[in-house]
Amino acid sequence: MKDIRFKAYAVTNEIDLNKIAIHCGIPKKFTWEEPLVLKGEALQKILKSPIDESQQVLVFSFGSIVLVNDVSREAFLPFVRYLRTIEPDIDEAEADRYTDDYSLRTAAGGMTELTDEYVVVAEIEPFHEEMIATVLAKSVALEKIEEQLGKIHDKLENMIDRLDKSNLRLGKKELARTTASIMRHEYNMISYVMILDKPDITWTSSSAGEFYDRMLEFFEMNDRYAIMKSKTEMLYRIMDGFSTISHSTRGLFVEWVIVILIVSELALALLQLTGWID
Repeated sequence: MKDIRFKAYAVTNEIDLNKIAIHCGIPKKFTWEEPLVLKGEALQKILKSPIDESQQVLVFSFGSIVLVNDVSREAFLPFVRYLRTIEPDIDEAEADRYTDDYSLRTAAGGMTELTDEYVVVAEIEPFHEEMIATVLAKSVALEKIEEQLGKIHDKLENMIDRLDKSNLRLGKKELARTTASIMRHEYNMISYVMILDKPDITWTSSSAGEFYDRMLEFFEMNDRYAIMKSKTEMLYRIMDGFSTISHSTRGLFVEWVIVILIVSELALALLQLTGWID
């Protein structure tokens, strides 16, 4: 059997699978836990070009797509343009920024072997394609979130530099925007990518569950999640520190204003008593 090839892309944060299903005439309501598999006439309708029966595209609600069996670069771009009619925030120029390739191979009597480029199994089971596509889709989505986390770190570093230079003025809007970025990052990681969730088939098939767990471990998904979770908690602690400094600075300013007003009132009263003013 020929190798089955996969190419995953993280194109956005969220995709409404049901809108695509309605457009393609697929009579099913999709949940966040399962991908939408497009092949045959449905995929041909979107690409407006003939395709091989083995070719398909898996679309995941958390913004990743996986092309199976050499759906070409020429087909990828029209598919992204189609997705933009569903999710207008997709940046076509950045759609292939986060990507990964993988292959599924067979070897008679061989034991499952995992490498950086392919996995080898004795016999291809129906669940293999979905498991590989799911892990790849989550991996590239996590890569996207990891880069976004890096940008938040850079922003906080600039804020720390300002504090180091005794610039204690941190506006409420700036703090709110930065906190919102951290919360969005955490929400994308946990809710959208669903790192901790397993495909339904893993609960009914021990073979599928074992294969999925091995793929997760090889791609270090749980370790990457734990690292990002730890970094996120650290970011929250830093933001708490910024908020405390900001509140203290504003409180000190208010206290000085009150002192100035009291001194002004006393000075005014003294001037009136001494006859300097009527």
